[in-house]
Amino acid sequence: LASDSDSGMVLAAAAWRRLGGAALGGAAALALQQGGGGAHCRTDRRPLPLLSRLDSNKHPDDEKVLGVDPSGKSVVLRTLKNGAMRVRVMDWGATITSVRVPDKDGVVGEVALGFDELAPYVDGRSPYFGCVAGRYANRIQGGRFQLDGQGYTLVTNNGPNALHGGLVGFDKRHWVCQAASDTSVTLALLSEDGEEGYPGNLLAKVTYSLPTEGELRMEYEAVCDKPTVVNLTNHSYWNLQDGGARSVKQHEVQLAARLYTPVDETSIPTGEVRAVGGAMDLTSPTPIGKGLAQADGGMGYDHNYVLTSPPRQDGLRACGRVYEPTSGRCMTVTTDQPGVQFYTAGYLDGSLEGRGGAKYHKFAGFCLETQHFPDSPNHPHFPSTVLRRGEVYRTTTAYKFDASPSPPTGPIA
Repeated sequence: LASDSDSGMVLAAAAWRRLGGAALGGAAALALQQGGGGAHCRTDRRPLPLLSRLDSNKHPDDEKVLGVDPSGKSVVLRTLKNGAMRVRVMDWGATITSVRVPDKDGVVGEVALGFDELAPYVDGRSPYFGCVAGRYANRIQGGRFQLDGQGYTLVTNNGPNALHGGLVGFDKRHWVCQAASDTSVTLALLSEDGEEGYPGNLLAKVTYSLPTEGELRMEYEAVCDKPTVVNLTNHSYWNLQDGGARSVKQHEVQLAARLYTPVDETSIPTGEVRAVGGAMDLTSPTPIGKGLAQADGGMGYDHNYVLTSPPRQDGLRACGRVYEPTSGRCMTVTTDQPGVQFYTAGYLDGSLEGRGGAKYHKFAGFCLETQHFPDSPNHPHFPSTVLRRGEVYRTTTAYKFDASPSPPTGPIA
């Protein structure tokens, strides 16, 4: 793969195939020019490392092959380390399979839901545990949207709607390792024009890193060759007590969000942006179990909250904080995204056997999926998710873990 900051970037189909990627529909090459700009994107003239050195294929020493994907390719699991913290990432779905951090007594334990083996991730049983959701995370109504006067029809996989990119979203794709070390890994994926109905060839990458002990940082980038919509997030389910063996009802959640987007009976935003109130008001520390019966008819939370805190100097803003009193573990989330999907795993039913034989029952975990709003392509007043040729999609979210016998006080971040 070659790059040139003046003439743009060229992705050769033959080079991509050598990396195990799919052919570009018979095309000899895909030119991706830099330049332009937009509200949804950050643009600069530097060549993207994703495109310029996609074939570096460096791995840390601590890795193992979990098995093979449906096409027969080996799926590699890599372990990131910083101090006592351990994060495991596999290249199928760019999935975080495990996060281990100390509790208030210094005992290191699991805080993410997941499986010991590969099979549930590749055979469709996993409800997006730990993956990158895309090309468009969350829902698009009816699997349809208009862009520049042209209509697009997507694959629907959630009742009448498209969810997390469709039947074969980014969670069900084999990502290519671009670079890795003891504390970080970068994975890349080519999504071709027309996949699941989305327009344009899209080249995406995610970097998971542990820049300090206790911090998990997620950085996403993407470029395209024609206008498309992009919304990437990580779909980890968290349980700060024991990784999912028990309910999260006693976890205390606080969100930096005074607004949210109400939804219809199929979980599509109505278009209204409403002030929080009652069970939807999580602006102060609140036990998750307190509002479950009132949220979504007893199914719990599965709502997009509008983040209302100002950005810090590093461009990130406070998103949320969750404290678990038994372990003393606390997770603080910051992001540059405008929203976060707070989901309390109301659709888990005990049929999934997770890590160590644990049965994942309803409310066994929670998600804080930083994002642009669901169904944004069909709501012009929502923040735009349009990515155009010449623009670079970039977004960052950080999860910081610590532990204390006492709950945190003061501002979220």
